[in-house]
Amino acid sequence: MWLLLDTNVLWVAAGDPRVEHLQGRIVDPDNEVYVSAASFWKVAIKCGIGKLDVDVAALRQAARDNGYLELPVRGAHAEHLARLPALHKDPFDRMLVAQANAEPMKLLTSDALLGVYGANVEVI
Repeated sequence: MWLLLDTNVLWVAAGDPRVEHLQGRIVDPDNEVYVSAASFWKVAIKCGIGKLDVDVAALRQAARDNGYLELPVRGAHAEHLARLPALHKDPFDRMLVAQANAEPMKLLTSDALLGVYGANVEVI
């Protein structure tokens, strides 16, 4: 199964104990784990406005070191985003849902509000 980590779940790459319960699924050899370029973009923007203090390059490297694949944002993802109802206000989270629908893959998130988007979103 292809898994897409929401930005709030990406911290598993940094060893954050809040998402430790996902480790089994993420290291399962039957799963390919992806992180969207949109997540790194979101982190970089939050760092730029002072809401986060994270080294984006180090975070990307930690993701690579864990074997996560980087998913670029493609035109097809934007097409899915255009058809997505505006049930969630965060444009980055909506892009992740659109990517999960387009590929298709399972978006793992701790954001219960994203659960309204259906089968390709799993609230953990």
